[in-house]
Amino acid sequence: MKIKIGDTVETIDDAISGIVTKISENTITIEDTDGFEFQFEANELMLLTNENTITNAIYDSDIEAIKKEKEPKKRKQTTAVKPKERHAPKFEVDLHIHHLTESTRGLTNFDMLNLQLDTARRQLEFAIKKRIPKIVFIHGVGEGVLRQELETLFGRYNNIKFYDADYKTYGLGATEVRVFQNMEA
Repeated sequence: MKIKIGDTVETIDDAISGIVTKISENTITIEDTDGFEFQFEANELMLLTNENTITNAIYDSDIEAIKKEKEPKKRKQTTAVKPKERHAPKFEVDLHIHHLTESTRGLTNFDMLNLQLDTARRQLEFAIKKRIPKIVFIHGVGEGVLRQELETLFGRYNNIKFYDADYKTYGLGATEVRVFQNMEA
């Protein structure tokens, strides 16, 4: 909107209004009702078409759009992670035989134990290769044969430490393995 001499204008930031008396480049001189002259830049002024311009601007505006604009943005809800869970291992290997094979028919205890140990070895190698820092091997309580064999297997690696997994989560039947990636194999 172009302002010209003789237009009635009002300042955007102040309560000053008047008639434009002089325009030079970007500076506009206005005279208020008391006869005082003020100089403003063009972007500090708005053209008045009648006395109710500000009132019309308020009442003619879309109130709902303004309310939405002023509403604080809602933050996305994130699930709070407890400090113990934050460091809990995400990689679990269940070595219960019914999770590893369809049927145990025809398998001896030796065959089942070897299947469980082969699975544990493969998953441990996978974790080392993929740089997964923590793994939990769920072996169950039983008579402790699988647990003893797993400790023997883990003892062959010098870049891992193993210990009982979190009792609250797994009970007595799980071993947690921590893989140290930067140690020499």
